[in-house]
Amino acid sequence: MNDVKEFEKILSDSDKCVRIVTLEEDYALEVVQEAAMNLSKQSFVWTLASGVREGLLESEIAEPAAQSPVEAISYMLKRPYGSVCVFLDLAEHIKNGVALRLIRDSISTMKKNDITFVLIDNTDNLPAAIKSNSRLFEMSLPDADEIGAIVKNTLRMINSNSPIEIGVTKRGMDIIIRNLQGLTRKQIRKIVEDTVSEDHRFDDDDINVVLSSKRRLMNSNSYLEYVQTPLTIDEIGGMRTLKSWLKKRKGVFSKRAKDFGLVAPKGVLLLGVQGAGKSLCAKALATGWKQPLLKLDVSALYNSYIGETERNLRTAFKQIEMMAPAILWIDEVEKAFAGAAAQSSDGGLSKRMFGSLLTWMQDHEEPVFVVATANDIAALPPELLRKGRFDEIFFVDLPKAEVREKIFKIHLEKRGRDSQKFDLQELSKASEGFSGAEIEQAVINSMFDAFTDDVELNNSHIINTLETSPPISVTMAEKISELRSWAEGRCTMAD
Repeated sequence: MNDVKEFEKILSDSDKCVRIVTLEEDYALEVVQEAAMNLSKQSFVWTLASGVREGLLESEIAEPAAQSPVEAISYMLKRPYGSVCVFLDLAEHIKNGVALRLIRDSISTMKKNDITFVLIDNTDNLPAAIKSNSRLFEMSLPDADEIGAIVKNTLRMINSNSPIEIGVTKRGMDIIIRNLQGLTRKQIRKIVEDTVSEDHRFDDDDINVVLSSKRRLMNSNSYLEYVQTPLTIDEIGGMRTLKSWLKKRKGVFSKRAKDFGLVAPKGVLLLGVQGAGKSLCAKALATGWKQPLLKLDVSALYNSYIGETERNLRTAFKQIEMMAPAILWIDEVEKAFAGAAAQSSDGGLSKRMFGSLLTWMQDHEEPVFVVATANDIAALPPELLRKGRFDEIFFVDLPKAEVREKIFKIHLEKRGRDSQKFDLQELSKASEGFSGAEIEQAVINSMFDAFTDDVELNNSHIINTLETSPPISVTMAEKISELRSWAEGRCTMAD
């Protein structure tokens, strides 16, 4: 485990207070224990429930009387030279008072006796005074080799308790391992256990079960949403320039492209009018390139605890990189980092978050393609538009006449209607100034009208709907005019 080697370095450094923020407490204890053993250091662990134990894993209680935080800290400071002392969930008990003061006063004693305090908590809510005198250790996510080992060990454990059939091929196992990348060790074991529990089998048919389970898990952790992408690029009207650009780069993550000397593109910024199809492009791109689409929910990253928000963003980046090759979608990026473009009341948090995003976009080496969408150029921090951040900035305008015909055709046929029975030219003319999303909604609303009248849908229903609902080009005419003016000469037209 690379984490063990990294922690051995920390134990050999001058930092004597280390904090680990994780939901995988058992794994963190394993890492600390193995690193301590490799360096021939004694280890102790404290919990509020049990007091102090000698050794970290299934060890005997060394001092049950040292149950309160103050007693435990005092006891740990008297351990033999070079000891590693672990505290589980200590953060809640040292927000103020004697325990906080005691740890702050003990830093010099720790260094003198080469005693390392390791604070393992599930949230990064330690007092600022402790954070400033401690070092954060971030555990890695498992790579492909470790995932394979976890899957096999979990299957062996299940089989030892209740025999199961294992019929997975090497290709099937490789796909399953790929689908499990980006998850924690605990999540991987849980998915394997749940998959086998249904039919007491583990075979190639479980590939979709594993993928579905992963999607559920990722969507529940709130930072990243695993987006299903049944849409194809041909289901989007217009955007011929953008489509051509994307199709030429379809195989960018392949070995053939790498051998050819191509460098994988970093991403695109899609700037344009609301409802013009920017989000659809992200979904269609993932389908066309046959890569997973991950949507970053920036609002879910924000946390009231100091430092927790930045850690959430780092965790999200780490997870994305482990799942590479992948496509990262940041929708309405100007809203996501609104405070970065002006003076904000969040103490500079938005600017730090935005800076972290820009640095990652510039430096990440894993094949992750970023698709960012934006509606308001004025709200975008200028740093985002600097050359090199994105391979291309496309402007997605309202659809022209021929494109509107295509959009009507797509949405009518999508709803079981023969588009040849409609006058698409008439519909296109009546919908001038409408976005793709507004055209889709007009079709839906007109279908309700036809259903209510108990007649088949026709042109009149759709035209009547269009006439009674002003488009965004009317309600936000000044904003769109300003956006078009800015884009001219600065962006590549998507169509």
